[in-house]
Amino acid sequence: MVPVALTIAGSDPSGGAGVQADLKTFHQFGVYGEAVITLLTVQNTVSVERVDVVPAELVHDQLRAVLADIPPAAAKTGALGSAAVIETIAATARDFGFPLVVDPVMISKHGLPLMTADAVDAMRLLLLPKASLLTPNLPEAARLTGEDVDSLESMRRAARRLVELGSRAALVKGGHLAGSPIDVLFDGRSFHEFVGVRVATAHTHGTGCTYSAAIVAGLAAGSSLVDAIAGAKSFINNAITSAPGLGHGHGPVNHFAPVL
Repeated sequence: MVPVALTIAGSDPSGGAGVQADLKTFHQFGVYGEAVITLLTVQNTVSVERVDVVPAELVHDQLRAVLADIPPAAAKTGALGSAAVIETIAATARDFGFPLVVDPVMISKHGLPLMTADAVDAMRLLLLPKASLLTPNLPEAARLTGEDVDSLESMRRAARRLVELGSRAALVKGGHLAGSPIDVLFDGRSFHEFVGVRVATAHTHGTGCTYSAAIVAGLAAGSSLVDAIAGAKSFINNAITSAPGLGHGHGPVNHFAPVL
C-alpha cells in the first residue's frame, strides 16, 4: 500500500511554501499527501500582503474527516496562526498513532508574523509535548527556549532544552549561521549533526516547509528518524542548488530535485 502523509499548514498561492510545497515534496518521495488548511495567505515571491487564519472549528473538522477515512503514517504542522488552532490540533494529537513533526513557523520569508504571541505560548505548552520531532530554525529555537541560539554549542543546548520542554526529539537548523549549514538533532539520548552545502542564492522560499515535509515522507515510508532526516537534508540541498529561478523575489526551491 502506498504510504500516506498529512500536512497541517497554511496555503501559499505562489506554490513555494506551505501545503503546496509539502504536497509536492510528498509526491516526489512517492508518498500520498493529504492537507488540512490552517490559514490562507495572499503572497508571492516578493511579499506577503494578507494572512487569514482559518477558524479552529473548521481545522478540527478537516482533521476529523481525514483521520476517519485515510489515516496517515506520519504528519507535520506548519504555520498555524492562532492559539485556538494550536489548541485544537494539540487536543486531536493526543490520539495520533503516528509520528508528528512540528515545524514551528513563526515568520514568513518576508518578515510578516504568522503566529501571535499567545500562539507561541500555546505551542510551547500544548503542542511540543505531542511532537515526535520539532524543527525550529535559530530564531524560532531562541523564541521557544528564551535563550540566544547563535552558535553550534548553543544549538546543542537549545535542542536539549526543547526535548526537556516535551518534544521527543529536536532538530535545530543552522541555516542562519555563517559557513556550512549544520543542523543539530537531539533525540533524547544522543546528538547527531547533518551538514549541508552553503549555496549563494536568493531562491530559498519554502526551504523549511520542504525540509520538514521530506522528513515526514521518510517517516511515512518507514525510515528511522535519523535516516529520514539524512534523506531530507540531501533532498533540500539538491532542491536549493537546482532552484528554478522563478519569480522576482525569493523564489521557490526545486521540488523536482532527485530523491537519492
